[in-house]
This record gives sequence, C-alpha cells and structure tokens, in this order.
Amino acid sequence: MKIQDLAKLAGVSPATVSRVFNHHPNISDDVRQRVMELARQHDYRPRGAQKPRHVVIILPDHEIYPIRNCLEMAMTAVVRELPRRGFRIEVLPQGNLDRLGSLPCCGAVAIGADPGDFAGWSRRFPCPLVLVDRAVPAGEAKVHSVRSDEAQGMALAIGHLRSRGCTAIGCIIHGAAGTGNVDNRRAAIRQALAANGYPADDALVRLCQDEDYVEAIGSQLKLGVDALFCPGGNAGIIAAFALALFNRRVPEDVSLVASENMQYSRLATPPQTTIAQDHLGLAGAIADIVESHLAGVVPAAERILPYHLTVRASVRAAKTG
Repeated sequence: MKIQDLAKLAGVSPATVSRVFNHHPNISDDVRQRVMELARQHDYRPRGAQKPRHVVIILPDHEIYPIRNCLEMAMTAVVRELPRRGFRIEVLPQGNLDRLGSLPCCGAVAIGADPGDFAGWSRRFPCPLVLVDRAVPAGEAKVHSVRSDEAQGMALAIGHLRSRGCTAIGCIIHGAAGTGNVDNRRAAIRQALAANGYPADDALVRLCQDEDYVEAIGSQLKLGVDALFCPGGNAGIIAAFALALFNRRVPEDVSLVASENMQYSRLATPPQTTIAQDHLGLAGAIADIVESHLAGVVPAAERILPYHLTVRASVRAAKTG
C-alpha cells in the first residue's frame, strides 16, 4: 500500500498522513486515530521507516497511597533506563487509555495499576504491555510482569531482625486488603515470622491506612514489641514520627526496618535500615521485554527480582559474648 492509498481510505491528504507518522502537533486526535487504525488494518508502514521506538508510560490519574512513593521511584528508574536504550517516552494517564490506539508505539508500561484495568489488552492493542509489581491477568499473551520477590524481601527483613537478637517483632503493612501487593506481603511476613520462631497472629501482623498508622504502632508497643517491620509507602518516616510521639528511642527501645525512599531513610535520625526494590533492575527488565518483542522474540511472561537490604543504625547491634 502506498501513502496515497492510505490517505484516500482515511479521507485526508498524503501530507496529513505524513504528519501523523512524524508526530506533527497540529493533527487532531480523530484524524491521528483514524490514520493509525487504518495503517494497522492494512499493515502500512512509511517507506524507509523503522519499527517505532516509542514507549508509553501509563500512570494512575488519581492519587494512590501508599504506592505513590514506590511509583515515583519506579518512574525515575524507567525514564533513566529507556532513553539510554534509545527509546522515546510518552506519559499517558490511565483514564486516557483509549488514546493509545492512535499512538505509534512499540510497548507500554503500567506503574501502580490494577491488572484488572487491562483486561482484553491483547485484543485491543498491538503492542506489548509490561505491568510493574503486578501479576499478569490470565489469558493475556502480550502482557508481561516485572515485579519484586515479596517472599524473599519480607524474609530478608525478618531474618535481619532475628540476627540482631530481637525477641518480639510487630509488623505493620501499609495498605488495604485486596490492593497492590498487600495480601502477598502479609502472607510472606507470616511465613517468615513462623519460620524464625516468632508469633504471627493478627495482632502482630496488621494492615494499616495512613490515618491509622500512629494508633497501630501504639497497639504494637502495648504488646511489648522490641522491633517493628513496616513495609509499604513512606512507612519509615511515619513510623519514626509515631515512635517519637510515644517517647520510644530507635534503636535503644525499638529496632526499625522499613521500606522507604533511600534518599529519605539515610537522612533519618538515626539513619534507617531499609528494604528496597531494585528499581534499576526492574527498569532494565522492562527494556529487555520491549526489545525482545521488537526482535520478534516473545519473552517470559514474568520477571521477578530480589529486594535489597541496606543496613543502617535503626536496628540495634547484635549482642556479643
């Protein structure tokens, strides 16, 4: 098919078709979408054009807490890695997902999204989708997952507290049941506590929303915990604030391990021992998946990366002798 043929089908001039494929700003969304849809139907590609190297980053169009901190760190890594691999990036709010059909892209990345929102992706869109930190919906051939190993990460934190001689560990998971990775983390924490000989009942493994965090830590302190593990969101900063309100010193009275922005946690008083996702590794895996599709190779549906533990002063030193 020639450009003149596509222009005739779309009811526009060949110059307009050329502007669509060159991302000219003065093309209406209706025209852009019509031309791109017809180009896909007829397998049209501009003469001399290579496969597009545009990746669309799909972000929530409303505030989601506690994953906002995780979203920002993942986004920072993605916008660093993809351009390094020669990709151009366009950000698209999730509420405008239908516009994806008019964008010439070779892949899409959804950060902080519910997998259910992308049901039927393989039927609706020709490019692959990579979900960050979420499972792949069933039956989606072009949808992939890049996520962190929750079981390994939770066990890493609990094991560190045990190695420092902590005797009673309370765990507060930031988030609500059925959202994000909350349920996976709760199950993994209970398994890690039991494996290390600690109680793992509901009183010691709690789910918590932002507004209830101080009260939840107060409840844990009444149970006599000498250590807190707080995964999710900006838990480290909130936990430090709550412990200060209850006049508890870190780590003399309570040892603390949290998931937190590494730049924040190192500036806390004392600097916080932190579990963190390998965001640069996640971004690299995303780029690998998109490049595999461009090369005609279908990659594995899922990539799982380990957490890292950064040891600082918020956990008491192990007793010697």
